[in-house]
Amino acid sequence: MPKSTRENPAEAIRRRLRPLRGQLWALAVLVASLVLVVILWKMAYDRELRASEETFISQTQDAADLLKQRMVNFELVAGGGISLFASVARPTPDQWFGYVDGMELHRRFPSVAGLGFTGYLRQSRLDELQDEWQQAGWGDLQVRPNLGHDRLAVVLYLEPKTPENLAVIGYDMFSDAVRREAMESAMASGEPTLSGPVPLVQGDGSHNSDVGLLLYRPVYRGPEAPVTAQARRESILGWVYVPFWVDDFVSEVLPGREMSFTIDDVTGGGTPQRIFSREPASPKPAAFSHAVEFENYGRRWRMSFQSAPLAQAAPRLGSLQSILSLGLLASLLMYAIAWMLARTEARAQRIAMRLTEEYRFSEERFRTAMEYSAIGKALMDSDGLIVQANPAFGNIVGIEPGELEGRAFDDLFEDDFSPREALAPAEHGDEQGVRRETRRLHRQGGEPRHVQLTYAPIPGGEGMAVSGLVQVEDVTDRLRAEARVRALNRTLEARVALRTRELSQSNEELEAFAYSVSHDLRAPLRAIDGFSRVLVERYGDSLDDTGRDYLARVRKAAGRMGDLIDALLKMSRISRGDLKTEAVDLSRIATEIIEDLRAGDPDRADRVEVVIEPGLEAHGDVALLRNLLVNLLGNAWKFTRDSDAARIEFGKEGDEYFVRDNGAGFPQDYVGKLFRPFQRLHAQSQFDGHGIGLASSKRVVQRHGGVIRAEGSEQGGATFRFTLADVPDEIE
Repeated sequence: MPKSTRENPAEAIRRRLRPLRGQLWALAVLVASLVLVVILWKMAYDRELRASEETFISQTQDAADLLKQRMVNFELVAGGGISLFASVARPTPDQWFGYVDGMELHRRFPSVAGLGFTGYLRQSRLDELQDEWQQAGWGDLQVRPNLGHDRLAVVLYLEPKTPENLAVIGYDMFSDAVRREAMESAMASGEPTLSGPVPLVQGDGSHNSDVGLLLYRPVYRGPEAPVTAQARRESILGWVYVPFWVDDFVSEVLPGREMSFTIDDVTGGGTPQRIFSREPASPKPAAFSHAVEFENYGRRWRMSFQSAPLAQAAPRLGSLQSILSLGLLASLLMYAIAWMLARTEARAQRIAMRLTEEYRFSEERFRTAMEYSAIGKALMDSDGLIVQANPAFGNIVGIEPGELEGRAFDDLFEDDFSPREALAPAEHGDEQGVRRETRRLHRQGGEPRHVQLTYAPIPGGEGMAVSGLVQVEDVTDRLRAEARVRALNRTLEARVALRTRELSQSNEELEAFAYSVSHDLRAPLRAIDGFSRVLVERYGDSLDDTGRDYLARVRKAAGRMGDLIDALLKMSRISRGDLKTEAVDLSRIATEIIEDLRAGDPDRADRVEVVIEPGLEAHGDVALLRNLLVNLLGNAWKFTRDSDAARIEFGKEGDEYFVRDNGAGFPQDYVGKLFRPFQRLHAQSQFDGHGIGLASSKRVVQRHGGVIRAEGSEQGGATFRFTLADVPDEIE
């Protein structure tokens, strides 16, 4: 019996791992590259973080130095006041004002409240000083709060003289422990001394905070400061001091800084006193923090800085993050490439099978669309021969689809057309080469039909069995309907021309009638009026009162008939004249018409209130629009004659212009008669007129493409509203 052999376990493991060798090697390279990328990124990250922190610390030191340098300016300002005392034993308030005014404190140092002098005096000399103050004409010196102490430090000068600074004159600074401590320190040392945070007496509520600081410089008798502390106390005159608001001072020195910080007074090692605080702009935690302590005129300040969040404090870290991401992505990409190569072949086979299946489905969908389409379709080769036709195409030509295969497509038509032109590039087609045309088809066993053809080349079809597709639609019925419509249009045009000629003839007859009225009828009227006047002049004495009254009525009737003839001619000209459209200022025209009405009726000129809306414009004929407003405004003027408080308005509401009055008005039931010629709703004895003004107004509005309407009530006034076309084209 042969001895059975067993496989070495190590060999079995190697055999099983052999297919995975490439993937394991790719995985090892991936791990090594990831570790290297992370180590290099960490080194660069730490280096950039340290550089950003050093930059931040440098900025904090610069900010502290800038703050100290600006305080030097305050010391120099106070030193100028000391120089004034050195040149004058005791300067007057006017001399002090002249010095401070020349310093231009508010322009150069907006945070400074002013420059003042505090006198050092005993309680026993207070009355003497007050008398001296009054005798010099400087007013009453009221010391407050007067606690009865032997030594006082009273504010004597403080410029500029704002209401807030004037309220500080007479204030005893020794009454406040913080101020007294700073002043005594300056007196003993002879050096400028800064006070702790105190609320300024002249706080006016216009600042973020009334907390301020005061810089004191002692003033001694004599040209030089004494050497010893005892001598300085004995020869002290007072202090020149500079009060300033802390918030304004810091914001003035360090404006718009991205870093946030706080300033604390830590003098003496006691509890820190908060002087200033700038909150961070972002709620995110700060990336760095740093504190700077420094001596500031006898006080010790600590500035605690907070940087912006890490993304702003170290912006280059973002690029390091991108580099890390790119490194990791490159490592993963290398591994992915190695892993994908092993699967390429299988994946390619699956793709090929899927494409084959999709091609088969596409072919089936195309054949189904060809078979059941209601539009005739045919596939052709490059020689113009039919390769395949659907049943709809066979019904159009009257031949079975199977019999059409191999037949020249052009042989089915009666008009001449090259068989290759069907698939040639279209000169007037779209970008895909699709072209459309209409041809005459000879249907098998029937009458000729017109069809619309749509040719579409198949991409890549040249040299293959099928190179183009043509769709065929029978449009015979549609073309016949279009021909009937064109024939009807020609008939309609002939009728319109006939009606136009008839209308022209009617207009000519109207013009002839108007001429006859103007000339033929005026002659008899002139004869009636003339002979009536002669009868009155020559034989009036022979007639009684009744006869003379009859003759007067005859003359009046003849005159009224002449006026009616003039009105008819005027209305005829309105209807027949040519429109000359242009921009018209209706407000100006209405104003001129009202002025003419006032001049013609001076008794009512001051008793009629007229309101004309300014800036009303329209497009139209100036003469006709003036005639329109003359009629409407003239009617309003006439029918408000009996009103105690007559009022006429001309304006625009929405798209409608209106003329409104509070005159006699009219019954709304008879509004339909207003715009008819010679229709009157009031007796001639009440209001004179011919009865064609509103009829003329209606024709003017209609010629301008608008409508006019009226609203009114008896003794309640009337409102006439009308519209006009917006542009000249609409008017025409």
